[in-house]
Amino acid sequence: MPINQEVLTQLKTTESELLGLLADDVREIFSTMVGMDIPQCATLSAADARFKGCVSAMILLSGSYNGVVTFHATPQAAMDITAQMLGMEVESVDADVLDALGEIANMIGGSFKHHFVNDGHEVRLTPPNVIECNEQFRPPGAAADLLALLFEAGRDHVLVTVYLEAWD
Repeated sequence: MPINQEVLTQLKTTESELLGLLADDVREIFSTMVGMDIPQCATLSAADARFKGCVSAMILLSGSYNGVVTFHATPQAAMDITAQMLGMEVESVDADVLDALGEIANMIGGSFKHHFVNDGHEVRLTPPNVIECNEQFRPPGAAADLLALLFEAGRDHVLVTVYLEAWD
């Protein structure tokens, strides 16, 4: 999905560069912190039907630019990731799963923001908010301002989205 050109101009980057940075961040975090290699599958709509009933972790970005970083996992992927990350059996989406996904969203948000703070942009992150969605995920803002990447994780998939908005 295309990102707003005004945002790209302010960040002095391109959509392709943003997608590449985000994909590299996600793969690095999973490799080093989770111990899992997750191949990227495709760029797709954030409203993909497989994420109905997903577990979603969100981090808000606030400062020189604003936005939301979200990490969505099917319940199976959430359990597989948590089991790998914590080195224990996970049989249901419980507090450990929610904590693990929140920490992953926090790492993705922190890693992503650092690509732009060294250019004089100050950005703060909120603590993660993790929810179990009963409905299909609906991204914030306009679809034109959203990056979405799909990855294989364990026996299922995860979706990472970044919404950015222009500032004055």
